[in-house]
Amino acid sequence: MKPLKVAVLGCGSVGSQVVRLLDEQAGDLTARVGAPLELVGVAVRRLDAPREVKVPEGLLTTDAEELVTRADLVVEVIGGIEPARSLILRALDHGASVVTANKALLAADGPALYAAADLAARDLFYEAAVAGAIPILRPLRESLAGDRVTRVLGIVNGTTNFILDKMDTAGSGFAEALEEAQELGYAEADPTADVEGFDAAAKAAILASLAFHSRVTVDDVHREGISEVTAADVQSAREMGSVVKLLAIAELRGGEAGEAVAVRVHPAMIPRSHPLASVREAFNAVFVESEAAGELMFYGPGAGGSPTASAVLGDLVTVARNQLAGTRGPGESAYAERPVLPMGETVTRYHVAIDVDDRAGVLAAVANAFADQGVSIQTVKQEGRGLDAQLVVVSHSATDAQLAATVDQLRTMDAVREVTSVMRVEGGVE
Repeated sequence: MKPLKVAVLGCGSVGSQVVRLLDEQAGDLTARVGAPLELVGVAVRRLDAPREVKVPEGLLTTDAEELVTRADLVVEVIGGIEPARSLILRALDHGASVVTANKALLAADGPALYAAADLAARDLFYEAAVAGAIPILRPLRESLAGDRVTRVLGIVNGTTNFILDKMDTAGSGFAEALEEAQELGYAEADPTADVEGFDAAAKAAILASLAFHSRVTVDDVHREGISEVTAADVQSAREMGSVVKLLAIAELRGGEAGEAVAVRVHPAMIPRSHPLASVREAFNAVFVESEAAGELMFYGPGAGGSPTASAVLGDLVTVARNQLAGTRGPGESAYAERPVLPMGETVTRYHVAIDVDDRAGVLAAVANAFADQGVSIQTVKQEGRGLDAQLVVVSHSATDAQLAATVDQLRTMDAVREVTSVMRVEGGVE
């Protein structure tokens, strides 16, 4: 059959591996698709930049806009918002289906891209945008299309998981663990996107949109990073039989006005008995809860050139088959139009460590502060240290606004010297 022409935009760690796999697996890909996949160009910013994989002569180009107009299938692995957005729209307008790994763009402007794909009657696939090689988006979009997903809980950033794992298992401090992650190539020289939760927030928006058939953007996601997590937090979690993880959480919440979506990214303590607690180093895992299927867990390498390229190639085979058959895969599903709850209305639990004066009546005063805000206490642990003491309080579930108000009230009390740590708690028995 006539070959399908493939253009690759970007030739970094992922793009170079896509080029390699297209060459090494050409025969198998032809058999799986039903037609050859012919690489017609690789768009780059600099022709002379060093690359992991040698690109066949004559395929490198700096004219990405021209390249996408002569391709049947376009793979976008540039990242960022522009020029990726304009190039994807141009490719769709010229009749190409698109495979992208661009989580930031999808989380910021997914609906516009979906609309362009619908107008062009072409596919827009993006399995590689979340959790690397782990197949999670397609199960949400297709395998669980007949089910009702109620919660998605995941570790979706390998850099932060590596750092927190080292703080737990090796006793490292945050700065020391971050430096090791950078030395091993898990963290960028500027790790802000990872350690401050921006990367995970974009992925959480994509997961929530698919799981709950509602439009969720990155601006809807409450975000906190791990830069403030201390060795004392990790030790306190260990004493509770828990571990600290950066979690992306998306869940359905019911109320008088109907169902709404709550989406958040933040560090949290989870019991060591929870499946996500055993996810080590730079691995990712996503835990899905649904009414019919129950609890499902997806686990594997969440980043890296070769694993992510595997997900890209999987999408490429699918969109190529669809184009040959004259069909399309599923597009945007936003029929539910559920609103996104503000973080203050989200129900959660807190672990609060408080330095207080070691004298009679202090514990009762602290308990009253929780009661004043309508928050029930699950456990209290007190340790005396001479003239002062430390209280560690774990709450029952309450709205985040109630819990935040409790912490604010504690900080105004004469007997409270300092609220030394505040961290959310997920999972376990209340």
